[in-house]
Amino acid sequence: MKKARLTLTALSIVAAGLFAFNVITNGSVKGTVSPADAAVRAWAISGTDTLKADIANGAFEITDAKPGTYQVIIEANAPYKNASKDGVEVKDGEATDIGEITLEQ
Repeated sequence: MKKARLTLTALSIVAAGLFAFNVITNGSVKGTVSPADAAVRAWAISGTDTLKADIANGAFEITDAKPGTYQVIIEANAPYKNASKDGVEVKDGEATDIGEITLEQ
């Protein structure tokens, strides 16, 4: 009886410990660039977190972004200029679509 009680107590503690922690699921930032062949890479910068993704056919998705506020920078090919978008909010486990960014010459 004492062994069963001890086992049940141990299982209860383990179960409570598993439910005590919230799992943080990172989000992503996605969008498009116009003209489609004018950009190489998209960057997301937040505090000490810097992420990047290649741009293919004018589209990008920066994955594994922790929840928070980011500045997204589009690295352009010459003669186009780099572009940026401030205040991009990433939420836990969600994809944030920033729409189309049009590059200027």
